[in-house]
Amino acid sequence: MLLLRYFGYLRVVQYVINIIMEVKKYIQENEERFLKELESLIRIPSISAKAEHKADIAACAERWKELLLEAGVDKAVVMPSAGNPLVYAEKLVDPAAPTVLVYSHYDVMPVEPLELWNTNPFELVVKDGRMWARGADDDKGQAMIQAKAFEYVVKNGLLKHNVKFIFEGEEEIGSPSLNAFLKENKELLKADVILVSDTSMLGAELPSLTTGLRGLAYWEVEVTGPNRDLHSGHFGGAVANPINVLCEMIAKMTDADGRITIPGFYDDVEELSKEERDMLASIPFDEAKYKAAIDVNALRGEKGYSTLERNSCRPSFDVCGIWGGYTGEGSKTVLPSKAYAKVSCRLVAHQDHEKISKMFVDYFSSLAPDCVKVKITPMHGGQGYVCPITLPAYKAAEAGFEKAFGKKPLAVRRGGSIPIISDFEKILGVKTVLMGFGLESDAIHSPNENFNLDIFRKGIEAVVEFHKNYKG
Repeated sequence: MLLLRYFGYLRVVQYVINIIMEVKKYIQENEERFLKELESLIRIPSISAKAEHKADIAACAERWKELLLEAGVDKAVVMPSAGNPLVYAEKLVDPAAPTVLVYSHYDVMPVEPLELWNTNPFELVVKDGRMWARGADDDKGQAMIQAKAFEYVVKNGLLKHNVKFIFEGEEEIGSPSLNAFLKENKELLKADVILVSDTSMLGAELPSLTTGLRGLAYWEVEVTGPNRDLHSGHFGGAVANPINVLCEMIAKMTDADGRITIPGFYDDVEELSKEERDMLASIPFDEAKYKAAIDVNALRGEKGYSTLERNSCRPSFDVCGIWGGYTGEGSKTVLPSKAYAKVSCRLVAHQDHEKISKMFVDYFSSLAPDCVKVKITPMHGGQGYVCPITLPAYKAAEAGFEKAFGKKPLAVRRGGSIPIISDFEKILGVKTVLMGFGLESDAIHSPNENFNLDIFRKGIEAVVEFHKNYKG
């Protein structure tokens, strides 16, 4: 009897090994095609921030429609919105089965400064084990992982649940049209969980699943002094300089302990439990390497919290840009009429970005002296998000990572924001699993964006395993 059980166990092990090898074999045999298909997307400069790329946005949406049909969906359409079009596709295997909605975006960031690129940003170059191009990671490469994993499970009869896709073309500009689109198409997009590959891991040898994202509030500030630029010799010392005043106001936004000074700002901030702080503390983190990678001698932030807590679970205030006066070559002795800044707050769970936005406007305005006028324009924002690690889809994603990377992924919160994730929960009423495969070294949004080819392969394996494990 023991012998029969032993051989039965061996057969199960061999069956599992064969399945794993089949996935690897499929990726290996089709990798050249996968990369050519990705290249066909990369070559389209779908930059949502620039109006001159409107035709490229439309072309990229059409190309994704073609690729999803080739991957095995039953239906794919390009749908209009108030802004850029969206691509919707579906494979419905059983009305009674659970449904996974895969979200991604096909728009990319601008590529400037071009002189810092080592390759053409819109040509996919494979070298040194990486794919180099704008969108190689964010998010054309990661979306291709989803498409190719879906292709594999369809072709091999492994898909037991319904799958829908929604790819948008405005994520890099804050998804201004998506909210209305979700409300107008709630029935079409009905699902049990949303799957997103648009986040990163802690490292190539440290697979991780993102369980939380910070929210965002963003403003542009304009400070006006005199009605025109003035001669700094004739007026300097007698008339307020708007740049000086703006800097003084910004300096008052944080205190000596690194805390934001807006009254009531921390009222809704979720304090981490001891268990969560212990979990974060257990994550391998080399502060010396962290500093060396960004070439700084010391770190700075809110007193009483670790670096990993500060950049993921605590709110922050940052000046994203500041300008005014004369900035050209040589000198010009001028007292400027205006000064400008773009500022933002990263928010955490339970902080409402609209509430925080109003609080900032009121408080920052109150800091202005009578010698200047202040105009504050709220820009885009979004809520934070937390995914329960007990969610069945999270467990399926966890199993996928463990199979592909050989170790259980760490559950981590990240400091970035994807505002539409909270919109999905609010409008569609479902949770999102953030199954991302990027690395810090991928340089997304920067020159020389790239994506590790081995992780691209493992990503496909992991998502295949997700589909096999997800039962709803």
